[in-house]
Amino acid sequence: MSDTGRGVKTTETSFRIVEAIRDEPGLGISALGREVGLSKGAVSKHVHTLTDLGYLVREGDGYYLSNRFLSLGIQARERFPIEHVRPVVSDLAETTGHVANFIAREDDRGIYALRIRPDGSEDGDIAEGDVAPLHATAGGKAILAHLPADEKRALLADSSLPAYTEKTLTDRADLERELRSVRDRRVAFDREEYRKGHQCVASPIIGSEGTAIDAISVTGSDYHMSGKRLEEDAVGLVTSAAKSVENALLSR
Repeated sequence: MSDTGRGVKTTETSFRIVEAIRDEPGLGISALGREVGLSKGAVSKHVHTLTDLGYLVREGDGYYLSNRFLSLGIQARERFPIEHVRPVVSDLAETTGHVANFIAREDDRGIYALRIRPDGSEDGDIAEGDVAPLHATAGGKAILAHLPADEKRALLADSSLPAYTEKTLTDRADLERELRSVRDRRVAFDREEYRKGHQCVASPIIGSEGTAIDAISVTGSDYHMSGKRLEEDAVGLVTSAAKSVENALLSR
């Protein structure tokens, strides 16, 4: 086993294989090798180990994630207040006609812990459990803006602020200016900064210590969510939804 920094390379490779199969179920050994940049022999060892452990299943020449991941996901999500969040996010999706999200903070990233799509809305390519980069998504910026100053500085200093589109804020000074505005308004926007053609508005859920713990957001195509619908209509609904969850959590 070879180490890279604090990580173990073989573990990293196994999870890259798992994520490749998640993104494209049914990949075979050769295709996985091309995807992760390893030889067929090296990939085969990882795949056979994961299959023996019950985390992959083979059908024909392809591999799929097993339902063991379902139990892991359920267990992981139990840390979040989903019972308080789900009805609010469901109502928000129904009212706006767009995908509504609950973004939870985990260390230096956000996670789409709940994502509800109303009938007839565009779905996009984001799934529950996917990462929401703090600097590039509305929900992430809503959380980032409301962290304690020293924690926010440390987090930004350790982040490379990668670009996801040509509109992603990758300059720390520009991002800091926007975060000050987000903190003043309790509203954050993602104007095609994470996915081209999609815009998003979010509001933080503030915990008992006055820092953001999570966020609520609504996302839609730039055609359907722009102008007044983005800047006014969605803002009021999202901030109200976030406040509703916040009050429910504080009263527990």
